[in-house]
Order: sequence, then structure tokens, then C-alpha cells
Amino acid sequence: MRARLQRIVQTVLKLSGRVGIAFAVLLAGYAALGWLAPNSGYHIAAGIGLLIAGVWLALRLLRIAARQAIWRLRNRLLVTYLFIAVVPILLIATLAIGGGFFLVSQLAVYLVTSELDRRIDALQSAADSVVRTDSATRPALMARMADLFYSDRYPGIEFVLRESGRVIRYPENSTAPVPLDGWQPTYGVLLRDGRFYVWCYAKTPTGDITITAPLTREFLAGLVPNLGFVDVGEARTASGPRTTRRGTNAAPSSALPAPLSRFDSEVLWFATVPTADWVHPNRSSEGFVIVVRSRVSAVLATVFNRKADVAQGVLQLLLIIGTIVFLIVEIISLFIGVTMTRTITGAVHRLYEGTQKVMEGDFSHRIEVTGKDQLAEVGHSFNRMTENLERLVVVAKEKERLQSARVVPQTRTLRLTAVCQPARMVSGDYYDYELIRDTQIALAIGDVAGKGISAALLMATLQSSLRTQLQGSLEVAATVENGRVAAPPISTSRLVARLNNQLHAYTSPEKYATFCLGIYDEPSGVFTYTNAGHLPPLLVRDGETTHLDVNGTVVGAFPSSNYGESRVDLKSSDLLVCYTDGVTEPENEYGEMFGEDRLIDLLARNSHRSEQQIIDIVLSSVHQWTASEELQDDMTILLARRV
Repeated sequence: MRARLQRIVQTVLKLSGRVGIAFAVLLAGYAALGWLAPNSGYHIAAGIGLLIAGVWLALRLLRIAARQAIWRLRNRLLVTYLFIAVVPILLIATLAIGGGFFLVSQLAVYLVTSELDRRIDALQSAADSVVRTDSATRPALMARMADLFYSDRYPGIEFVLRESGRVIRYPENSTAPVPLDGWQPTYGVLLRDGRFYVWCYAKTPTGDITITAPLTREFLAGLVPNLGFVDVGEARTASGPRTTRRGTNAAPSSALPAPLSRFDSEVLWFATVPTADWVHPNRSSEGFVIVVRSRVSAVLATVFNRKADVAQGVLQLLLIIGTIVFLIVEIISLFIGVTMTRTITGAVHRLYEGTQKVMEGDFSHRIEVTGKDQLAEVGHSFNRMTENLERLVVVAKEKERLQSARVVPQTRTLRLTAVCQPARMVSGDYYDYELIRDTQIALAIGDVAGKGISAALLMATLQSSLRTQLQGSLEVAATVENGRVAAPPISTSRLVARLNNQLHAYTSPEKYATFCLGIYDEPSGVFTYTNAGHLPPLLVRDGETTHLDVNGTVVGAFPSSNYGESRVDLKSSDLLVCYTDGVTEPENEYGEMFGEDRLIDLLARNSHRSEQQIIDIVLSSVHQWTASEELQDDMTILLARRV
């Protein structure tokens, strides 16, 4: 329990860091000061510090949580989609909803104000009719128009006609006052005695006509039936401060429509209308406010009246179809996006599991690959990589086995020294030596075409084949000697020919190698060799260098190739140098190769030194020539000195 508690504390400290410690200290100090000195400045300062440390700690923990959340590729893709797809869609949807709500609110107010303007225009038409009529028939015309057309649409309508000093009102019991002098023909909304009216004022040849109708709630609600509440808000008069005006104290004649669904929300908006002031002719106040409270469905039902207009019904149907199509496309896009995401994350997850298997040393693991895209190519590349790694492990184990078995033979007259520096992890160069019958030594050097794992595999095959051929020749010789017949000498040309046939039969046609095999006979000091397309070995004697022969073509390229043999007598202090092209072909920064002549010069000037010193001098000179620590090719040198 104690160890578990310690782990929890260590985890908390690791996550919170120094800011967490500072937050804990400030919290303790704030609590202590709140008990000891709650009204002191120290308590306030501790509170401010606690707030800053808390914000800092919250940001730190949020950052750590974000890192943990997006560690997996799937979560990272989801966050990416969130910012590049979901967030813009939400913003567009919010803008569309907000804009739609604002548009519907404006439409609700527009429907009321536009109908109010039409009512006012109708009053102006009535006034124009009275003006165009002769003076004798004007009173009768006012009565007929009021009774037939205007009483229902304008409850409380009043006509005031002044003709030649007399005032005619309709209805006769009307008490509407006559306008003050100075009014010019106008129409609109009027503020008179604290109440609002729609009105029209026009002049006749001998007087004027004034038509007014009170702006009551019932009148406003009747402008657009079934829309909702329509009321008069605040107004500012020309002569005083802002006051609240009401058309009437009666209850409104309309009710808010019932919602069609939970998404059928209310809309509330207002509009100001310029208002004429009765006591100040030709002067307008800021106007009064028409407040409309409705629902989205009621506004849309008023705008898209399918019974009244077929085209509006078609438009509404097209909007519904477009919305459905948009949702279908969005769902399909979401499905495609999720599918592609699963494909990407699945491939990456399989790669991750594969790398974990490789880290554990399981090079035989292959990941499942589906599809023909770039991710599939990555999967195939991973499988090829693990296959090559598996083969590389085999090569490395075989090389280790061969190196452990390759021990420099101890002889009385020949001293051997060799080195191989691979340009990569594995080498395609090859050298070997084997003691035969206690009096002969087989020396071999080769260079496999290509680099990397494939070259190393062919090199291992070449080395194993040579050992097998030598072992077979020894067994044959032993059998012959048991028959009390002198064993024939081992032929290097026949060995190389058999080696060529074997490599050609069991390797691909493009795989081949240069190869040189020689056998040194210690009693006679004769070195018999067959050079199959390899660089001619160099014999350094008394400061002079001689090239040995080339007896045939490379091994593994052509079947049944013929190879010859050459012999050379090695004298005391003679130095035999076998090497690969990695020694002579490296280039400097100007593209000039190191070359055989420089190698011969180095050997001639340093032949008196020990074999290891000669090798170090040659390798160091090549590195200096290329001015780089990285090798351009595998470098192998085999030295044999007659003592």
C-alpha cells in the first residue's frame, strides 16, 4: 500500500512539475492566511498567485492530455478532421442557423410593416379620392367609403373634412380634432395625445381632409393573421424624453402559435417607423417600435403559402429535397472518410506491430497487406525489409561461424595477414586460407558483384563451396594414399572450374564473382594459382613489383568455363599482395581514382615493414585520398610473406 501511494505521488509530481508544487504551496498558504488573516493584503496576494498558478497548471495538464490523446495516428487524424472539417461545418451551420433565425425575424417584422405600409397607402388613396371629388359630394363619398371599404379594415377610422370654414366629421359623433395650421400633405404614423394612429392628410382646393385610424393591438395583429403577437413598444417624442406608449389596454387579439416541434423556436424582433407629431407640424420623431413575436413555422407558413401560390410550394419542396440530399451526401462522405481513416490507421497499426516484432528479434514476422496504394507499397517494403533482415541474420551467423573457423595457419616459411573493411554492414569481398596436409596452404580472395545482403549471401555461398571442394579433394587424396599410391597434387584450375559450375547452377545468372585461388607448397616454396577474372596479385621482390597472371573469366557467369594454372617460386622475403578493387578504385573530390600505380609505389617503399604496418599504411592512404571516413567500396587486402 505504501509503495503504491509512493508511485501515485511520483506520478502526480511528474505530471504537474514545479508549477504543481507551486500551486500546492500557494493553496496551503492561501488556506492558512484565510484562517489567520482573511482581510490582509497577503491573503489577496496569495489568492492572485494561486489563480495564476492554477491557470498555468491547467494549461500544462491540458497540454499533456492533448499529447497523450493524439499519440495514436487514429486520434491524430480525428483531431485533424475536427479542425479541417467538423469545425468549419459547425461554424457554417452556426452561421446558417443564426442567419436563418435573423432572416426569419426580419421576415416576421417585414410582413407586419409591409402590410402596415399598404394600409397607409390605402388611406392615401381614400384621401386622393375625396380630393378629386367636387365639394358637394365629398361628405357623402366619405360616408360611403367608410361604410363599404374602410370600417372593417380600420376599426375606429375617422374623417375630418374642412370646407370653406366648416368642419365635417365622419362618423358624425367623432371628436377628432382638426390639424394645426402649417401641415403639408403627408401620410404615415401619427402620435396624438399619447396614442398612435395611421393617418393621411391632404389638401382640397378649398380646405383639407384628414383620415386617422388608431393603431391598436387588434389592428396590428390583424395585419398578418396567425403570425403571433404584434405590439407597440417605446417611442421618443419630439418634445420630450422616451416614454412607453400603448395602442390600447385591451388584450391582444392574436396568440403565439403552438410549436410544430421542439426545434420550432420563438422569434422576436422589432422595427421602428417614423412618426409625425400632432402638435409639431411637419416634424417627425424617432418613431415608435413595432415588436413582433412569432415562431419559425408561422413565418415560413406565411411566406410559403402553397394554397395561394404554386411556385412557392415548389420552392419549399425544393428546399426540403435539397436539405435531404445534403444530409445523404454528408452521411456518405462521413462513411467514406471513416473507411479511409480505418484503412490508414489499420496499415500504420500493422506497421507499428511489425516494428515491435522486429525490435523483439522476430524477423520472420510479415504484416498483412491489402490494396494497391502507397500504404500497400509501404507494407510490401516492410515485408521485403524483414525478409532481407532475416537473410542478413543468416549471413551474419554464417560469417561468424566461418570467421570463428578461420584461423591463421602456423607454418615455418609463410606468414599471413589479412583485413577486410566493408563499406556497408555486410561485405561482398571475400578472403580465406586453409591448411592442407600440414605442408600446403590454400589462399583465396574474391569480390562478388554488387553490394549489400545479396552480395554477402553469394560471398557466403562461395566460401562454403570452396571449403566443401577442398574437403572433398582431401578425402580423395586420403583414399588414394590408403591404397599406397602417391596422391596427385590438388589442381587449382579444376577446383575453380567445379566452383564455377556449382555457382552457375544454384545462383541467378546476374550473380558472379571475381576469384583467385592459390596453393603454396611449403617444401618447394612453389605457389600454384588460378586467377578467375580477379585483379592480378602483386609480387614484391627486392623493391620490384611483378603482376601475376589472370587464368580465366569470373566464376558463376558462364557454365563449363576453362581455367588455367600458373606457378611462381617464392623466395625469402618475397611479399605476395592480393587485393580487391575497393583499394584502387576510390575517387577523390576531383573524380580521380587512387589507382594501382600508387598502391605499387606504397608497397615498394614500405615492403621492408611488417605486414600489419603495410596494411595500415595502404588503408590510411586510401582514406586520405578520398578525404572521407566513409568507404566507397569494400576494401580487402591479403598479404603472404615468405620467411
